[in-house]
Amino acid sequence: MPPPADIVKVAIEWPGAFPKLMEIDQVRLEQREIIHLIWVCVWSLGNHENFALQNGDSTNFYITEKVCFIYLSTQLHERIQSSSMDAKLEALKDLANASRDITFAQEFINLDGISLLTQMVESGTERYQKLQKIMKPCFGDLLSFTLTAFVELMDHGIVSWDTFSVAFIKKIASYVNKSAMDTAVLQRSLAILESMVLNSQDLYQKVAQEITIGQLIPHLQGTDQDVQTYTIAVINALFLKAPEEKRQVRSLYSIHTLYSTHFVCIMNVIRSNKPINDEMAHQLYVLQVLTFNLLEDRMMTKMDPQDQAQRDIIFELRRIAFDVECEPNNSGSIEKRKSMYTRDYKKLGFINHVNPAVDFTQIPPGMLALDNMLYFARHHQDAYIRIVLENSSREDKHECPFGRSSIELTKMLCEILKVGELPSENCHDFHPMFFTHDRSFEEFFCICIQLLNKTWKEMRATSEDFNKVMQVVREQIMRALTLKPNSLDQFKSRLQNLSYTEILKIRQSERMNQEDFQSRPIMELREKIQPEIMELIKQQRLNRLCEGTCFRKISSRRRQDKFWYCRLSPNHKVLHYGDLEESPQGEVPHDSLQDKLPVADIKAVVTGKDCPHMKEKGALKQNKEVLELAFSVLYESDEYLNFIAPDNFVHVGMLLYCSYCVWTDGLNALLGKEMTSDYTKSDMDTLLSMEMKLRLLDLENIQIPEAPPPIPKEPSNYDFVYDCN
Repeated sequence: MPPPADIVKVAIEWPGAFPKLMEIDQVRLEQREIIHLIWVCVWSLGNHENFALQNGDSTNFYITEKVCFIYLSTQLHERIQSSSMDAKLEALKDLANASRDITFAQEFINLDGISLLTQMVESGTERYQKLQKIMKPCFGDLLSFTLTAFVELMDHGIVSWDTFSVAFIKKIASYVNKSAMDTAVLQRSLAILESMVLNSQDLYQKVAQEITIGQLIPHLQGTDQDVQTYTIAVINALFLKAPEEKRQVRSLYSIHTLYSTHFVCIMNVIRSNKPINDEMAHQLYVLQVLTFNLLEDRMMTKMDPQDQAQRDIIFELRRIAFDVECEPNNSGSIEKRKSMYTRDYKKLGFINHVNPAVDFTQIPPGMLALDNMLYFARHHQDAYIRIVLENSSREDKHECPFGRSSIELTKMLCEILKVGELPSENCHDFHPMFFTHDRSFEEFFCICIQLLNKTWKEMRATSEDFNKVMQVVREQIMRALTLKPNSLDQFKSRLQNLSYTEILKIRQSERMNQEDFQSRPIMELREKIQPEIMELIKQQRLNRLCEGTCFRKISSRRRQDKFWYCRLSPNHKVLHYGDLEESPQGEVPHDSLQDKLPVADIKAVVTGKDCPHMKEKGALKQNKEVLELAFSVLYESDEYLNFIAPDNFVHVGMLLYCSYCVWTDGLNALLGKEMTSDYTKSDMDTLLSMEMKLRLLDLENIQIPEAPPPIPKEPSNYDFVYDCN
C-alpha cells in the first residue's frame, strides 16, 4: 500500500553529525513547526529563527523561515478563495491559526489579504447565508474563522484601522444587533468594534451611528462571560472616545440605562457562579471609573453666588432642616431676616455664615458637595434633620459642622475613588457595591456623612480636632472598602465594626508588630543574623522563579489569549521560556518551553523607563501602572527579553508577593546583586523580628513546641442550652 501523499520522507544532514531520515506530515505540521522539529528536537540547536534549510540539489536554494511563510501565505490566500465550501472552511481555519504569528501576518497582508477578508465579510457571506438553512453550522464556522483571522491579523498593528469602509462596519454591527447569532461570531464582532472605536476617532463616529447602548445591553443577559466581557468593553470604548461635548450626554444616558433599567444584568455578571476572570474584572473596573468620572464636571464647577437657582438649593437645605417656609420679602426688616439666616446657616455648619455660597467656590469639590448635601436632605431626611439639630444643640466647640464636614468629605471621597483620572491599563480593582444603585456615589456619601458624625461623637472631638476626625474616617472607609462588600448595606455593616475604639486597637496591634528593639546587644545580634536571613529570602525568590510565571502579551488592544511562560531551571543555570495557547493551570514543564537563555549570558536587569519595550515609539500607550510592572533581561550585545509582570499576587511560602517583586528580586539574586524591593525590606524586618523574639524566649528558657497545638474537635451534637438563671 503506497504511503499517504501528505507524508514525505526527508533526509537532513548537519556538519559533524549523522544524517537523519524523517517522515513529515505536511497537513498536521505547519512550516514553522517543521523547522522547529528539525532544529530543536533532532539536534537541540536552540533558537530555530537563526537557521535555514538548504536544498541538496545543484540549486543550493536556502529555505528560511520567511521563505516558508511566503509559501504558506500564498497557499492560504489561494485556498480561501476556493469554490468548495469544505476546502474554504479548512483554509480559513488554518489561516486563523497561522495569523497569530507576526512574520506570517506580514506576508499575508502584503498579498492584500486584509482586503480579501473584508470583501468576504461585506459581500461574500451573503452568498453563503442562502445556504444557511441547509448548512447552518458550516456558515457559522466559516464566518467565525474569517473574523478570527481578521482580528489576529489586525492585532499586530501593521494595518491602520482608518482604511475600512462603512459597508464593513455596518456588516460587523449587524452581527451584534441580531438577537440570535453564533457565539464565536458575536465575540469577534464585538472585539472588532472595540478596536475600531479605540484606534480611530473617525471610526468611532461611524460605529456610534450603528450601535446603541440599548442594543448592547441584551448581550449582558446571557451566560457566556466572554460575550459579556466584550460587550462591556465596547460600552467602555464608546464612553472613552466620545467627543467632549457629547460625552456627558451619552455617558449619562448610557449609565442611567445600565443602572435604572438593566443594572440587574451587571449584578448577574458579578454574582454569577462563575469566577470573574481578570479581563472581566478590568472591564468592570473601567466602567466604574468612567461612571465616577461623570462627577468631574460638577466637582470642578464653582458656585456662582449670584445664581439664584444655586442659592435656592441652600434655602432648601435650611427649609428641610428647620421646617420653615420661605418668608415673603416684606416680612420683617432686612436686618432681622439676615440675622435669622446667619443663625440658621451657622447651625447648618457652614464656614461663611453670612453667605454660605462662598463655601462652594473651592474646587474640588465645588458644586458636587452641594449636590450630595441636597440628596442627603431629600432622600434621608430623618437622618439629615437629626444630625443638624443634634449638633446645633451642642456647645460651639463640640458641634460637628455639617456644611464643612460635607464639603471635606466629598473631596475625600473623590480622592479615594480617583474621580477625574483615566482608568489604568492593568487594574482590576472594582467594587461590586457601586453597581447596586443608580445613585451609588450619593448613597456612598450618605453612609459616610453619618459615619463622620458618629466618629466625631466617639472621639469627643472639638473644632480643633476636625482634621484628626477626617483622618480616622478616611481610615475607616478605606478598611471597609478593602473587604469588597457586595452591597451598600454590607458596606454600612462593615463600618459598624470599625468604630473609633476598634481603629485604636488595630493601630496598637500594628505598632506592636512593627516594634523594633534599639538596645546595643539587640542591634549587634541583628547584624549577626542578618546575612542568614537574607540568604533565606534569596532562596525563597529563586524557588518561586523555578516554579515559573505566566506572562501576558499586551498589545494595542487587550487580549486574553496571548500568553508566554518563563521559569528557572532547578540548577539555577538556565531560563526556559516559550509561547502558550492559553493560560496554564499550574506549572508548565521545562521540556514544553521551546527557548532558553543561560543565566551566565545575562548582562543586566533593567526596569521601568529603561526597558527596551518601554522606549519604543507609542509602545502600548503606557500609563504609569504598566510602566511600574515592566522589566527586561539584557544579554549579549543588543538582545533582550521583555516582561510585563501580572499585577496579581503569588504565594512565597506562607506570604503573598507581587510577581514583579518576586522576579526582579530573583533575577538580581541570580546575578549576585542586591535585592532592593520593598517586599525584601519588609521580609527582612519581619523575619529578623521573629528570630530575635524566638532567641530572647530561648534565653528565658521558655520551651517553644515544634508543632502547633491541635485544633479542638467539633462537638458530637449541639443539643445543649445555657441556663440564664
